[in-house]
Amino acid sequence: MSALINALLRCWYGRCPAWFIPIHLLLALPLSLLFGLLVSLRRRLFQFGWLKIEHLPVPVIVVGNVNVGGSGKTPLTLRLVRWLQQAGFTPGIVSRGYGGSAQAAMPVLPGSDPALVGDEPVLLARRAGCPVWIGRKRPHAAKQLLAFHPEVDLLIADDGLQHLALGRDFELVVVDAVRGFGNCRLLPAGPLREPLSRLSQVDAVVINGDRQLPLPAGCQSFSMRIASARFVNLAEPDRCLSATDFVAEFSREFAAQSPHAIAGIGHPERFFNQLAGLGIKPISRAFPDHHAYVESDLPAGIVLMTEKDAVKCAAIGKQLARQDLWFLAVDAEVEAGLQPLIIDFLNLRKRAANGSQTA
Repeated sequence: MSALINALLRCWYGRCPAWFIPIHLLLALPLSLLFGLLVSLRRRLFQFGWLKIEHLPVPVIVVGNVNVGGSGKTPLTLRLVRWLQQAGFTPGIVSRGYGGSAQAAMPVLPGSDPALVGDEPVLLARRAGCPVWIGRKRPHAAKQLLAFHPEVDLLIADDGLQHLALGRDFELVVVDAVRGFGNCRLLPAGPLREPLSRLSQVDAVVINGDRQLPLPAGCQSFSMRIASARFVNLAEPDRCLSATDFVAEFSREFAAQSPHAIAGIGHPERFFNQLAGLGIKPISRAFPDHHAYVESDLPAGIVLMTEKDAVKCAAIGKQLARQDLWFLAVDAEVEAGLQPLIIDFLNLRKRAANGSQTA
């Protein structure tokens, strides 16, 4: 099975293995055409009212992607929350809760169990400083959040681009510059959830990385980079070091024995490349996205991980009382222009709403 998955990924992002080409042509491409028809039909059903779109009394900003896999949505969502709070808004976050077992809508707290509510929502709850709710039905989760937090005047739908039942006012698409759009084909022949023409309908595209990507005409785009902010000790979160200080402090240990690096995210190589950029050459091991870690996944010695992995490894680290587990906390740095674009849009909407109420 792993050989088939690897072959499929190579067809998406690289050169298709010769032995896999007949399978790709005879199976994946016809299924891709069918998938495209279903995507188009579903969108039209929402557009013409056959499927209901629920609009909320507050603006909704959607952060999503057209690709499968990680692209940097969580760091961008955290940056959006800071911008909005600085501008005087009181945001809340609604997420699907991928990787969690919860069936009903519920709040996510910093101490929530990631096995129940998902790893990314717990990370958001710890970092965002605003209400976070999850739910398989986004509109219901959003309504519950607003009912319990009437002070919230704006919602961010994390990974919500394809969840059309939730009405939205502003759409942001995040794209990983390294992977791009792969072969530009729809699932399963390619990595796309929606055709690239969808990008011409969103309000802005954020490209995570330095590479330029081909985008539809008239598409507003902004660059973003993920900055390595600090390393945090998993057992003692108050013990944190800037990335530069961390490398300097442990340089001798790294010279004697390479640290281990683990990543269970959508694009593990991004994390490993970040470490390489800091001068750290670890023994790397990638896990599937949303991987549920067990004790045997954490090798002896210094282990470096992403903040998303740390959410799931915290209980194991505490049980083992290990002091050699560290995670890299990152921040999104976004090109100037996106922040005023969003804030101006929201302020214009607010003035229009106030004007209609006065009239």
